[in-house]
Amino acid sequence: METKGRRKSSNVEDRRGMSKGVIGGGIGGIGIIIAIIFTLLNGGDAGDVLNQVNQGQFQNGTNTEYVPTAEEEELAEFVSVVLADTEDVWHQLFEEQGLTYENPTLVLFTESVQSGCGTAGAAVGPFYCPADQKLYIDLSFYKELKNRFGAPGDFAMAYVVAHEVGHHVQTLLGTSQQVHELNGKISQEEYNEESVKLELQADYYAGVWANHVQDLGYLEAGDIDEALTAANAIGDDTLQKEAQGYIVPESFTHGTSEQRVRWFEKGYESGTIEGGDTFNTEEL
Repeated sequence: METKGRRKSSNVEDRRGMSKGVIGGGIGGIGIIIAIIFTLLNGGDAGDVLNQVNQGQFQNGTNTEYVPTAEEEELAEFVSVVLADTEDVWHQLFEEQGLTYENPTLVLFTESVQSGCGTAGAAVGPFYCPADQKLYIDLSFYKELKNRFGAPGDFAMAYVVAHEVGHHVQTLLGTSQQVHELNGKISQEEYNEESVKLELQADYYAGVWANHVQDLGYLEAGDIDEALTAANAIGDDTLQKEAQGYIVPESFTHGTSEQRVRWFEKGYESGTIEGGDTFNTEEL
């Protein structure tokens, strides 16, 4: 993706080196499933992770002398440009609907960070907090995408940012609130199904963003393939099979690899908000 010399978002809050605390509940996006997989791969129990997320456990240390590398500074600039592109695209799409888009803030952190949804450790991965309408990213996740999940390339990271912005779009449209209000009112399995629909819609919105960025001439050869590789790598079925050797479909909360790829592609082909109704479709 071409980013050199382009506008960077002013809605970036740099908290690198200021991290401390515990993981809190209420976060959404790619992050929480990654934390579960890391725990399973190291012999832990997924239920323990969820309990700790809800109760505010998982201690992390403080890093007050953090000095970013040149590579990390380049990546910070990259995600700032990606965020600026999401601002431009979603302002336009909301205006076409007679709505007003409110920019989210992107928080860069290391090790752990305090959010409106509690305090999260870097192992949680990138996440969006609807309580403060901020995206949180530890840039070390870029290496995880490349080395651990086999999803290299800058546009893989761009997809992650666009997915979390998709959750912000859902918050502004009221979709996230409708799903979260069901928690405790329906069975866990049913709530997991609603969570999958929410995540796949965020993937669709990421595809919508990619469609418009391509129209602006910013995409490079192979960018979409990088995004699809990342979407495929973090499907529930792929991650569960890697972690434990088998899958448990009723526990899925983000969707299968095939679903995540397909809904991103749908958004990329459509470029419209209307085509992303994952809640009223015959085939999810």
